[in-house]
Amino acid sequence: MNAGSCFEEAYREERGLVGPLDPAQYRDLIVEIKNKIGGGFSPASSEPGTVRVVNTRCPFGEAVRHAPELCKMTSSVFGGIAAHNFGYAKVILEKRIAIGDGMCEVCIHTDPNQANQYQGGDEYRKEGELVVGKSASAEISTRVEKQLNKAWFGAKSSKPHATERPRIVTQSLAMRQALETVEIVAPTTANVLISGETGVGKEVVARAIHAMSERWNSKFLAVNCGAIPENLVESVLFGHERGAFTGAYEVHQGFFERADKSTLFLDEIDSLPLPAQARLLRVLQENEFERVGGKQSLSVDVRIVAAAGSQLDKLIAQGAFRLDLYYRLNVVPIHIPPLRERPEDIPPLAASILARLSEKYRKNPHKLSRRALAQLTSYEWPGNVRELENVLERSFLFASGQLLEQVALPKKPAQAQPVPPQSLVQETPSTLKEARKKAADEVEEAMLKELLANFRGNIKKVAQSLHITPRAVHQKLTQHQIDPNAFRLSP
Repeated sequence: MNAGSCFEEAYREERGLVGPLDPAQYRDLIVEIKNKIGGGFSPASSEPGTVRVVNTRCPFGEAVRHAPELCKMTSSVFGGIAAHNFGYAKVILEKRIAIGDGMCEVCIHTDPNQANQYQGGDEYRKEGELVVGKSASAEISTRVEKQLNKAWFGAKSSKPHATERPRIVTQSLAMRQALETVEIVAPTTANVLISGETGVGKEVVARAIHAMSERWNSKFLAVNCGAIPENLVESVLFGHERGAFTGAYEVHQGFFERADKSTLFLDEIDSLPLPAQARLLRVLQENEFERVGGKQSLSVDVRIVAAAGSQLDKLIAQGAFRLDLYYRLNVVPIHIPPLRERPEDIPPLAASILARLSEKYRKNPHKLSRRALAQLTSYEWPGNVRELENVLERSFLFASGQLLEQVALPKKPAQAQPVPPQSLVQETPSTLKEARKKAADEVEEAMLKELLANFRGNIKKVAQSLHITPRAVHQKLTQHQIDPNAFRLSP
């Protein structure tokens, strides 16, 4: 749900409204939206088929003079709500504080015949259940999110209630362009490489590609390549046969095998070791692979979406990432800019996050004061959207009222100290026997955690899968200090 839809839904719930809004209710809603975040909007005289509002104080404060594109958010929210209720809207920003007019004057035409008399402005039309913006695909996020919801709740092999469903909330041109690319490439089989800093939402974009493809009704699988121990990468990705190594008690299906006929998201692909890169390249070229310790080639039909940080070019230059693999993955590149480069996304993101927090903690919705919004838009956000979520959740929990007067921005984290070489030497196995045992323990622990996750902490099902007794499973969990309750769903 985009920002305008969120605001309209809250307005309807507060007043118990059903059916399309009338022009007076629409006018009151858009004035309330802006004034709740620090604007100075009021209604102005309007002719039939037109709603006009004026503003003496911008919710973005002085920041809007340095980023006049923030006004597009007003156009999108006002136009989207109007089109949803009246079928059509043309939004004309006749005067703008952002460009030195001293005030804002916004005219929303809801009669297309009347609107054709005026030049400029952004047009919005209702097409079925969707609102489509003519000028900049302003409502593309609605189309993408609708399909995301369909895939999230309708996948045949998954009922993913343990994590929050992904949402698309954006107003920036850069993100709209990224979503337009998603919409074009999703129905194809082309591999996609998503780049961007940590926390910008690369997995959400990957899920959107899956959701808008023909594979949407199959389970989306994601693996963080950077979180897999180097000696287990090939086993985790491609699986292994029974007896392939010490601790391989049963046949294990890797991510590629389980993602057959679906989409596999390889996050932090730039952290893969070179041997695994070579095997991955073969899978991409031949669409087949062998399990570790196996002799039979397995064919798969997997759509690959990969993600990497901003250092991939340097890794290629250093020889740490294969250039031929890069070309195979980078058929369609999508770059997600950091949050500091798209400040117009911060207000709608903040509104959406606060709405989720209200639902999560069962508290009344919280609003941002003008001061708090200024704090958010002026901060650099090195942790991007993930950091924004953390800051707002912390501020939400400790707020004394429903208006967040200020947000608790973090201090710059201290630089990590290098680990002394002696510590590394002490942890390295001193004999081949110890090294084998350590590797076997790591494989066993990884398999147990994966099975617990698949079976939602059900010990009996894990035991049946491993062909051992539940008591033996409990012993192994104790040995590896794994708490099965952590994998069970909350009631």
